[in-house]
Amino acid sequence: MSRVRRPQVRAVAAVAVAIGAGLVAWFWLAAARPGQAAVSVSPADKAGGAPEAANGQRRAKAEAAGVARPGGADRPIPVQVARARAGDVSVAESGLGTVIPRQSVTVRSRVSGQLTRVLFKEGEPVTAGQVLAEIDARPFQVQLDQAEGQLARDRALLKNAELDRARFQGLAHDVIAAQQVDAQDSLVHQYAGTVQSDEGLVGAARLQVGFTRITAPIAGRVGLRLIDGGNYVNAGDAAGIALINAVQPICVVFSLPEQQVPRVLVRLREARRAGGSLTVEAWDRESRRRLATGTLLTLDNQIDPTSGTIKLKGEFSNKDGVLFPNQFVNARLLLETLHGATVAPYTAIQRGSQGPFVYVVSADKAVSVRQVALGPADGDDVTIERGLAPGDEVVINGADKLREGAKVQVIGASAPPSSSPAPRGRRFAERRAPAP
Repeated sequence: MSRVRRPQVRAVAAVAVAIGAGLVAWFWLAAARPGQAAVSVSPADKAGGAPEAANGQRRAKAEAAGVARPGGADRPIPVQVARARAGDVSVAESGLGTVIPRQSVTVRSRVSGQLTRVLFKEGEPVTAGQVLAEIDARPFQVQLDQAEGQLARDRALLKNAELDRARFQGLAHDVIAAQQVDAQDSLVHQYAGTVQSDEGLVGAARLQVGFTRITAPIAGRVGLRLIDGGNYVNAGDAAGIALINAVQPICVVFSLPEQQVPRVLVRLREARRAGGSLTVEAWDRESRRRLATGTLLTLDNQIDPTSGTIKLKGEFSNKDGVLFPNQFVNARLLLETLHGATVAPYTAIQRGSQGPFVYVVSADKAVSVRQVALGPADGDDVTIERGLAPGDEVVINGADKLREGAKVQVIGASAPPSSSPAPRGRRFAERRAPAP
């Protein structure tokens, strides 16, 4: 009988070992998931009470324990702010412009001949009357000598004729006929005309000799030479020898829309009655750096019908030589200055169905929506005609996450808007009406 019980004992032991291993595995898995806390169920829940209420209680307990709600809806939104200020704003109109020289002259030879010397340095300033090049003057000197010789011969003939006429006039009428006296007087006039013609030929020949020295007709900056010494040049060659541009002062021609013509004319008349003119600024291609400041000379006498614009010309002293002919610039015509205007950063302006608005930060760090009326812009700043007062803090970064009454956390230092007059595209100098 003991033989029969021994296998049964082994089976029972194996089952006990398996059960023990299962219990160990279950406890190990439970310990590996510490985030899943056991939730006790109240008797009411067991009895079929309101499960939603129980869930709400559990969420409240979790929040009380410091567990954040999904999405962080109650957290303050980080924003950057700036303080509106009272300041002066320049009202201006902008247009694309091109730098042109006050005068531009192509230096050409006035006589034909061999170019012997080029005396100017390329790209250097020259003065009016400065010798730039020389042409072989020997052929013209020969012509001058010939003309002077002819003039000397005819002057001698004239002098002899005048002496004969004086002798004839001193004789008695019964010795020499009156007709002979008249003939001698006519010969004197003839020789006088010949001498006068010879003098003209001498002057022309001397002028041709002078033209062999090519001089600068105006003061300015000379460009690259267009021909080298040793070449034969013809009078009036289209290419010429060099180009001289008068760059001090220099001009900028720019265009404005025809709608601005009446306002510009009114401001220009007021400035001229006061003994001045309107100010024109030249900015670089990116409208980030002011190159020069000048005055408005005049407007064109007609509007271009194809573009609906009118051309204006401004003058700049250009003493530092920063403006070059054919350079592209952004011209800015200053019309007036608004004093004591409310100024805010342009980045604070938002757009909505009711028009432009800003988010104003209150003392308790809550934001409120405030509708504003915009005025002229000046660089990164814009004037606020209505809806904002100096000292108000407005959101300039992070406004896309805000709503009325939202709590905010100010990050970074609160700074006033930039007072730099640098234009940004076509935003500056434009009077902006509130959006409908």
